Amino acid sequence: MLHVIIRKIYMEIFCGMKNNLIGEYDIQAPYERSTMPNGLRVITALMPATRSISAALYIGTGSRYEEDREAGVSHYLEHMLFKGTNKRPHPKDVSEEIERVGGYINASTDKELTIYVSRVARPHLPVAIDLLSDMLLNSKFEINEIEKERQVILEEIHQINDIPSQKSFLLSDGLMWPDQAIGRDIAGTPESVRGITKTMMLDYMGKQYSPNNISLVVAGQVSHVEIEDLVHDLSEMKNSSQSRDMVAALNKTPEKRLSIEYRKTEQASICLSFPALSVMDPDRHPLDLLSAILGEGMASRLFLQLREEQGLVYDVGTSVSKLKDTGSMTIYAGTEPKNAPKAIRGIIDELSRVSNDLKESELNRARELLKGRLLLGLEDTRGISSWLGYQETLMDQIYTPEDVVKSLDSVTVEDIKRVASKLFRNDLYRLAVVGPFRSEKRFQKILENIG
Repeated sequence: MLHVIIRKIYMEIFCGMKNNLIGEYDIQAPYERSTMPNGLRVITALMPATRSISAALYIGTGSRYEEDREAGVSHYLEHMLFKGTNKRPHPKDVSEEIERVGGYINASTDKELTIYVSRVARPHLPVAIDLLSDMLLNSKFEINEIEKERQVILEEIHQINDIPSQKSFLLSDGLMWPDQAIGRDIAGTPESVRGITKTMMLDYMGKQYSPNNISLVVAGQVSHVEIEDLVHDLSEMKNSSQSRDMVAALNKTPEKRLSIEYRKTEQASICLSFPALSVMDPDRHPLDLLSAILGEGMASRLFLQLREEQGLVYDVGTSVSKLKDTGSMTIYAGTEPKNAPKAIRGIIDELSRVSNDLKESELNRARELLKGRLLLGLEDTRGISSWLGYQETLMDQIYTPEDVVKSLDSVTVEDIKRVASKLFRNDLYRLAVVGPFRSEKRFQKILENIG
């Protein structure tokens, strides 16, 4: 239920692979897809050599679909589906059901997506499907469990806020999308979580957990017909006539580009961020490669410059978040507070250089990095189910690895420079810093003197 991990998965899942340097890999992700009469999408991927099965429910809703007064309800609801059903009345009955067969079950909530996933040995596939279906259809929402989980979620929020690096990302999102749901913490605020009621959760679930907004993805030694037979209960769900539409992101020049939060810490946590691209933008793959060149891996520019050459940081890297209609790119660094201004200037200098000076060898390195990650990610049933589920739910179509490979291989050095020039504009920089700083002046000066 760690809602923050989904971002990293989301960043990496659409990277493709085809190795130009050491021969070609034949990567196939064959799948079958059908739509049940009520709109539920069923997708299966046959993996004959595996002994595990991954079954996941992808629901097209998340924190950006919430109203201000119910901020965090998507995440709260995700927690409550583990707290007992009519058939399995206690939380331990849910966990024991899957653990007694050596399986795994978990869930995550993000801005646009909620996922429930189970992984079991092949003979226990019916257990996994039955449990996921039961949780979705028959969770009890008992008041005492709601209240206990409220405190658990408040502690989760406190934990995230107590970790400076994670807090810097939350501040960065607030700068990127101020005064809108997409810029809030996925878990909500302590105030909003205290105000969420059973009625609010059931109302939200009734609208958003509609079968035409759900995909069931199963990967492993399975046949499509077998899965269709096992989803009888889900196939009888009724559609909601009140599903909420996603509120479009407001991408405008921010009134505030700097957010500093004082913490008496030994290290400053820095997030330098920019508006980026949506999940369907034609330049999404040049963006992925740009991110890899700058800050993914120990051979990336930022790592070599700020850590190896200058010794300013222990941790530095880039991340990309691609959503349905918007996106962001963030550079994170952790450094000794007295070195924070120098580290920020060093990052900005490197971003400026990449727009003008980029070698073909760097692009090839980045390509192979992303390709290798895909190879590793598609080795198991969980990786395949993620590949299919994310695309089906967020993109309404499924690209094969070869499709993505073709796009990656067509990216040129000039494409990378063009995207970098579009992103790294002086007026688009946002800066969030958590550390022992009482004043914004030194950081404001850096932003004012970019370029």
